[in-house]
Amino acid sequence: MTVPGGPAEHGTRVAYLGPEGTFTHQAALEWARLHAASGSSADDVAAEPLDTVKDVHDAVAAGGADVGVVAIESSVEGYVVPSLDALLSSADVVAVDEVTLDVSFDAFVRPGHGELTEVSAHPHGLAQCAGFVTSTGLATAPASSNAAACRDAGPGTIALGPTICGELYGLETYAKAVEDFRGGRTRFLVLTRRGEAGAHLARSRAAGVTAWKTMLAITPVVTGPGVLARITAAFGDRGVNMSSLITRPLKAQQSKYVFVVTLDEAPWDPGARDVLSDLLAAGDSLKTLGLLPAGGSFAALDGVLDPDHVPVGSVSASDSAEARERGLLW
Repeated sequence: MTVPGGPAEHGTRVAYLGPEGTFTHQAALEWARLHAASGSSADDVAAEPLDTVKDVHDAVAAGGADVGVVAIESSVEGYVVPSLDALLSSADVVAVDEVTLDVSFDAFVRPGHGELTEVSAHPHGLAQCAGFVTSTGLATAPASSNAAACRDAGPGTIALGPTICGELYGLETYAKAVEDFRGGRTRFLVLTRRGEAGAHLARSRAAGVTAWKTMLAITPVVTGPGVLARITAAFGDRGVNMSSLITRPLKAQQSKYVFVVTLDEAPWDPGARDVLSDLLAAGDSLKTLGLLPAGGSFAALDGVLDPDHVPVGSVSASDSAEARERGLLW
């Protein structure tokens, strides 16, 4: 595997949200390691940092990169909307793999810093470290990435980012592991051109992958009462599990939405194929956004959900009538 950003004339060009030192950079290197370990003939990888998620998608779509790596979901903050919307708006880019990383934030300062006036990180980073940020009493300064916050940190800045950023950008560690929730994880999608997806999926199947999950965009032709119920019933009727459902607005279309569903099958599996046929017959527009090996996802919850992770103020049947009235506003 070549060094990040180095030449790879006959290898794989990987674009990622930079600069060097982002969690996405780490995910790109992890994918490259697994890619080389799989015995692929293109085991030399050059990783190239780009400025925005759109730049990564554009590089893949234009052929300037063989694959791209972008964050898609945080176990703390949920889906990364720019990455999701870029997939929805791209005709030629599709996800074919994913990498999941443990995420922890350190706080850094410049050596010999002056009076500290702000805390800087990507908006998701600031949200994941809200307790620490509040404790400093300083203003927040959102950055395009956590690594960019560290790279550009001025003498009055506390920058939040991966441990690697300290050495990479000549910073001192102000505090370690300042995230609110230990054990946070982030999923990253590996993107390629739609025309190249078959080759990637064939390599995964040859490597022994048998369990898949599909990210599917469903745009109903007619909206109104019962539309979402009809769509979800289509999966239940065919015995196909939906592990995620997200709603995104159609641009400039008031009260019109596209539903992004993750289902626990591949499109060629009989149940999923039947669901897709049912939705097409109902007049819905469909688009596969990603087809991914199932092993890289967040671990499924077994048994009963921990009550400590239910939104504060939620009520259940065991609560008093007064509590249910307060929580449900009925």
